[in-house]
Amino acid sequence: MRLISLDVLAPGMVIAKSIWNDAGRPLLQQGVVVSQTMVNRLQQLNIKYVYIDDEISKGIEVEETVPVEKRLRTVKKITESFNKLKGLEGKKASYILDIQSQEIGNMIDGLLESILESKEMLTVLTDSYIYDEYLYQHSFQVTLYALAIAKELGYSYKEIKLIGIGAILHDVGKLQIPTNILFKPGKLTDEEYETVKNHAQFGFDILRNLHSISLLVAHCAYQHHERLDGSGYPRGIVEKDIHPYAKIIAVADVFDAVTSDRVYRNKLLPSQGIQLLESGSGVLFDTKVVEALKRSIVHYPNGTILLLSDGRRGVVAKQNLNNSELPQVRIFEENNAILKSTYILNLEEHPEVSVEKVETQYIKQAE
Repeated sequence: MRLISLDVLAPGMVIAKSIWNDAGRPLLQQGVVVSQTMVNRLQQLNIKYVYIDDEISKGIEVEETVPVEKRLRTVKKITESFNKLKGLEGKKASYILDIQSQEIGNMIDGLLESILESKEMLTVLTDSYIYDEYLYQHSFQVTLYALAIAKELGYSYKEIKLIGIGAILHDVGKLQIPTNILFKPGKLTDEEYETVKNHAQFGFDILRNLHSISLLVAHCAYQHHERLDGSGYPRGIVEKDIHPYAKIIAVADVFDAVTSDRVYRNKLLPSQGIQLLESGSGVLFDTKVVEALKRSIVHYPNGTILLLSDGRRGVVAKQNLNNSELPQVRIFEENNAILKSTYILNLEEHPEVSVEKVETQYIKQAE
């Protein structure tokens, strides 16, 4: 299977990876032959990429670190928990969260099980799922990234679990932001942006009153928008005053925000999201945390078409566990000519060759 942009998805192509809705039902099943009606529907849903089956990617598989069933079950639980908090403020919301704390801890245990058992780097296929509200999907994915980073940084199980709880609840304060602002499809006005920024304080006020969860979780919510140079909010504190857990969640939060579908902004691919974080490393974001994300996340998912620096084209066939930036590539084109027989080029063994760009609109072999 291979990843293509929806811009080049055409009738007659075959879906290689099912797309699920938040009710746990497939909107498009694996193996379905695409029709124009399906293309139109995916456009309406703001899907940017899909996996298709074709000859150049035959036999290449893509598996998420967290199984589909566990993901859907966890997001459903997040949704149910957050919905109980809507309309509640301060101690009332804290009381409800206290009741749910055991279930939240169990959710983190379940996700940690998948991450700790996996010997592969973290693979998250955001385009394979459709959720009614971005907040629930975002909370889930930030938690996955934060857990993977914390694992890479060598934290203990107890510490990783606490970071996971901080991540899953980092945006709980957004439940007190008016929905017409929170889900506004266009750019926010300055006044609206100031309103949204209050969610960090709102989250802190809810979480600091919990009796069943560490106060550090409250600081994760309070500080996840702070930046090392003092340019963040709500307090504009600098590196030495930001808790290490909050530094992890800050990186996970931004990575998911830029690599997820939003109505008002085109999503970035994982490699592009990592590049964006690298540009702020040491100034906005903790360098060790950014480097840990780089080592933990698949940069170029299996099935991605790459144009290499020497002009060759190939599809990512396998990851190198020791170097997430340099996968093994099935070369199918040289000098703009399709090869009769493909071969594997391990980029880890060829430092003279680099990735020029990701080509999600390549269709020569899909026609």
